[in-house]
Amino acid sequence: MSDIRRSKTLSYWLRHDPEAGGLTLDPQGWTDVDAVLAAFARERMACDWLDLLRVVGNCDKQRFELSGDTARIRARQGHSVEVALDWPRVAPPALLYHGTVAIFLPAILTEGLKPMRRHHVHLSQSIDTATRVGLRRGAPVILAVRAADLAAAGRAFFVTSNQVWLTEMVPPAFIERLLP
Repeated sequence: MSDIRRSKTLSYWLRHDPEAGGLTLDPQGWTDVDAVLAAFARERMACDWLDLLRVVGNCDKQRFELSGDTARIRARQGHSVEVALDWPRVAPPALLYHGTVAIFLPAILTEGLKPMRRHHVHLSQSIDTATRVGLRRGAPVILAVRAADLAAAGRAFFVTSNQVWLTEMVPPAFIERLLP
């Protein structure tokens, strides 16, 4: 079995449907590693402790994290299920970036960036990261978000342990198209 399939399955369980894996998330999104390994076994998907460590460690977006004692695991962001992640509220830099594709641009420029099925809009401090995100769906369009101005207007920003910036929504007045 490929690590890509393991990662996608784990992402689905930890971000969107823990019950599909027979898992229970605590309020901060954590579940027991042993329960995850048992869920893979129930699905007849080969995944032992070393496989899971490799999936967590090699995930290019660093979607997952293990607790300090490695007994629990959670998705860092991107949840559609209700969790109260404990990321610190932080003053953002002047600009953050968002990668998308041209088909979504008219709605974004009219309605702003919305979390859609997630709890937050995801932003990055790097144009390169935003470009990689946009590339998932085609030719990327990179948007700059005037994050410091938005924070000054009262919007809260949070940063995850893998440096993804989160906010509830970005109004169109704070968005500028960079590329192309």
